[in-house]
Amino acid sequence: MIDLRLLRENPDRVRASQRARGEDVDLVDALLSADERRRSSGSRFDELRNEQRTLGKQIPKAQGDEKAALLKRTGELATQVKAAEAEQREATEEADRLIRQLANLIDPAAPVGGEEDFVTLEEIGTPRDFAAEGFEPKDHVELGKVLGAIDTERGAKVAGSRSYYLTGVGALLELALVNMAVAQAVEAGFTPMITPALVRPAAMDGTGFLGQAAENVYFLEEEDRYLVGTSEVPLAAYHMDEIIDADKLPLRYAGYSSCFRREAGTYGKDTRGIIRVHQFEKVEMFVFTTPEDAEAEHRRLLQWEKDFLNALELPYRVIDVASGDLGSSAVRKFDIEAWIPTQGKYREVTSTSNCTEFQSRRLAIRLREEGGKVRPLATLNGTLVAVPRMIVAILENHQLADGSVAVPEALRPFLGGRAVLEPVK
Repeated sequence: MIDLRLLRENPDRVRASQRARGEDVDLVDALLSADERRRSSGSRFDELRNEQRTLGKQIPKAQGDEKAALLKRTGELATQVKAAEAEQREATEEADRLIRQLANLIDPAAPVGGEEDFVTLEEIGTPRDFAAEGFEPKDHVELGKVLGAIDTERGAKVAGSRSYYLTGVGALLELALVNMAVAQAVEAGFTPMITPALVRPAAMDGTGFLGQAAENVYFLEEEDRYLVGTSEVPLAAYHMDEIIDADKLPLRYAGYSSCFRREAGTYGKDTRGIIRVHQFEKVEMFVFTTPEDAEAEHRRLLQWEKDFLNALELPYRVIDVASGDLGSSAVRKFDIEAWIPTQGKYREVTSTSNCTEFQSRRLAIRLREEGGKVRPLATLNGTLVAVPRMIVAILENHQLADGSVAVPEALRPFLGGRAVLEPVK
């Protein structure tokens, strides 16, 4: 959540952020009103309680009519105190409800607009000219069948649409990518984590995934638990309700987990293959740091993602995501999109977001400075590898004319030294 003091001091900035995101601007005024009611009723409650205490000291000394008047006023005060307390509680609950609906303030450097209004920051590598090489590329579904690596038909039979099996070299490829990602993260100083796939509502809400992203979250009602769509959720909540000494920052974690997404609102999109699925594996980077270092850390996360794509020898571009396409927690987000030859376009494979203090305020995670001052810290996240889409990019970009696939050199040690994935016979 945002800092209420900032809202009071500069509501126009908050309105502008909401407008740029394409979200409800009226929410700002509703929150300001609730906050004012909370503060005024709180002041009224304090005044009445002080009067009660004063009268309480006077009554034992009073006599006759004076004492009767004091007792009468005491009875009136009791009623007024209860009313003020109820008003304060209602206003506080309303303010808390509204502030949790308010998105983080966008970075002024983020491009303003909708999904297609992103800014391309750079393009790395050159897409292959398959026509010049004398053959037409197969898509990842065809290659998956040739290699005995992907089985979407049985996936659908067993688990329904947007489900799949990785078999043979497909399964080995997933394990190789995960191990390569974790090895890179450890080398960069991250602590590897295997995180829970089920979390309590406080963790899901604290990271901001029960707002605009709620429709894509699986909820197990009888268990009162959510299936995570990313290990960002359990990683963010790892230090929930804790105070961290500033000299221990940054804390960097690399979480491996299964991820579950309902893919609501995507009917008819990417129904072929494994680009958009309900369950997949991912290695996610997550950082707790000082607000002052958050922007620089965001660039570091982006560079680590680029290092991974470079090692896999994939052509890609980096985009600065527009305001209307940001998640509610992020002030700025960079996506890396790999070139997918058979689609003739770039598709997102990783992303990194700067969430500043938004999540830490919701999760009550703070830093303690040397002088003892306690304040919210900043959180950031970045996907190192979301397995299915990275498999798609590798198979399609590194395919050979006979249906085999060349393995990028950096990945070979994690695939038992294989240089080529051969078609099954």
